[in-house]
Amino acid sequence: MIRYPLLEKDKNMAITAPSSGIPKELHSMFILACNRMMVRGYSLKIGETVWTQNKAKSAPAWVRGEEFNRLMMDESVSIILPPWGGELLIEILEYVDFAQMQEKWIVGYSDTSLLSLAVTLQTGIATVHGPNLVDLRGEQWDDTTAMWERVVSLKPDQSIVQYSSKLFQKEWQHHNPTSCVFHLTEQTYWKSVQPTPVKIKGRLLGGCIDVIRHLAGTPFGNIQTFKERYIQHDQIIWYFENCELSVTDLRRSLVQLKLAGWFTDCSGIMFGRSPANQSVGNYTAQDAYEDLAEELQIPIVYDLDFGHVPPQMTLVNGAFAEVEVDNGVGVVVQYFV
Repeated sequence: MIRYPLLEKDKNMAITAPSSGIPKELHSMFILACNRMMVRGYSLKIGETVWTQNKAKSAPAWVRGEEFNRLMMDESVSIILPPWGGELLIEILEYVDFAQMQEKWIVGYSDTSLLSLAVTLQTGIATVHGPNLVDLRGEQWDDTTAMWERVVSLKPDQSIVQYSSKLFQKEWQHHNPTSCVFHLTEQTYWKSVQPTPVKIKGRLLGGCIDVIRHLAGTPFGNIQTFKERYIQHDQIIWYFENCELSVTDLRRSLVQLKLAGWFTDCSGIMFGRSPANQSVGNYTAQDAYEDLAEELQIPIVYDLDFGHVPPQMTLVNGAFAEVEVDNGVGVVVQYFV
């Protein structure tokens, strides 16, 4: 069975950098994000890795792994929220003590999603694909982003409904943040390869395909064992977001995951909006989605609210979900069962 952590606000929110830390010139932004969380009633425990960044990582792999392990075994910690993602989180997997983990939320996206997916696959502990700490530094949160707190406050056997956003951000303006950090100006429209309405049911698994694809073929990406141990062979809804892959690299990655058996017993696939979906030789992201849908004979929906094009829904690895898309509007219901 999937195990769902409980958010206890009288305990600490731990901040560690299992991938990239914060360079000195951005410490003030990080401190602002921390202050916002404290105003909202969170007590913070900040790891040493957060304050440093060198050679594309916050610290050597074993240092990052040991700090993460300490926080996962720390009874005073209820939730772990990295400042952001990065590039080389995969280096720490061999140092992570999956056997000794206590149940606590891990929240984040981008490179963090590799760690989150590995934890859920290895332990059956639910993890969260949602905003990074720096995304929460605004005076307020937009309605879609704000759902992260309600999701992690859910108790076992409860459910929660999220709706597609009304507007999304086309381009980052890091030096001109709004009161909610993002500039939400473009009309959201969820799309489907198949004619709508589309309805999909299954257990959620996924993350940033740039990084989680590298779990395939390793002990940390054994989907078959996860299904046998934790979800009694329920079907899976995969969700992917593409940060930097070319469309042809995206296609190669999807074929690799198909050949690795990740899409066996898959009821449907969701793709988030992407800043990287530029065509290659007239081959488009939509072509990649259509090819995969034809090969797998399952529904595929895309341009959804998660990933590097804000805002994003909060999706829980391991949760049972019902997803509906109709005429550009989407609904995601998650059940903690």
